Amino acid sequence: MIDVVAGIIWKDNKFLIAKRNAKKDQGNLWEFPGRKVEKGESYENALVREIKEEFNADIQVKEYIGEKNHHYPEKDIKLIFYKAILISENIELLEHEDYRWITKEDKDKFEFTDADKAIFDLI
Repeated sequence: MIDVVAGIIWKDNKFLIAKRNAKKDQGNLWEFPGRKVEKGESYENALVREIKEEFNADIQVKEYIGEKNHHYPEKDIKLIFYKAILISENIELLEHEDYRWITKEDKDKFEFTDADKAIFDLI
């Protein structure tokens, strides 16, 4: 089981989603930003690090939302979700194709990774 942390990053009553790089696994699908937790790293620190690496942006982690286990044919992951707020003024796409700020009602307009679909039951 691989621990993966994801951020529900809020700004102006909307949350951030990102479109995965077309050349990577599950390319062009939308996700909540985050990634694998490194050995010895807290979930909160992993999320801060990943947002910096993926968007050159700073966040403040606020609270634990929940977690879901998900099975892919090649791996099993535990996806841990945290609410966070964006501190930085700008977002720079360093790994993703695109990003959007959406409401929960907008979710059906985007095709999410299977694992990330689970978060909508928690928010």
